[in-house]
Amino acid sequence: MNRLLAFLACCCLALSAGAQTSAPIKLTPPPIDKSPMDMAYYPANYPVLKIQDKASEPLLARAIYSRPLKSGRVVFGELVPLNEVWRLGANEASEIEFFREVRIGGRKLAKGKYTIYAIVNNNQWTVIFNKETDTWGAFKYDEKKDAARITVPVERLSEPVEPFTLLFEKTAAGPALVIAWDTARVSVPISLK
Repeated sequence: MNRLLAFLACCCLALSAGAQTSAPIKLTPPPIDKSPMDMAYYPANYPVLKIQDKASEPLLARAIYSRPLKSGRVVFGELVPLNEVWRLGANEASEIEFFREVRIGGRKLAKGKYTIYAIVNNNQWTVIFNKETDTWGAFKYDEKKDAARITVPVERLSEPVEPFTLLFEKTAAGPALVIAWDTARVSVPISLK
């Protein structure tokens, strides 16, 4: 009889323990953002090259940014106002991290993170590297925290780029940060000297 009671007690404990762990947990993730975040590296695809032991140069920069879509809209002059500070992309302000000292527009930038803004017009953009990071939009932009500014010409693309894009290119003069959206493309030279 004692064995039977002990067996039944063990069964009850096992059932109650199982009931506690088998109850479904409901997770409600936030909706997928219309402007997902992305990352660009210089050299391009650095993390993949690194794990494959194919990286031929050290990591110089990484940019994190949101990628809104053109979606049939007029981008520059309507969605993005001309001659006003713009966060580059959507949501959180785009950030760039340099893994060594660089020069932008003749100004020395120390190794570290910067928020990237731009003042756009039809012929040229002023691209701004600002020391204030982890911010949303350009609402708290403070010109006093600018580390560097450079004005670069706008190149017109023959076909529009649907998602806002940041990428790094290797040029004859060195690395460049390329910013493209709709039919506009600008290239920001990065000097290593």
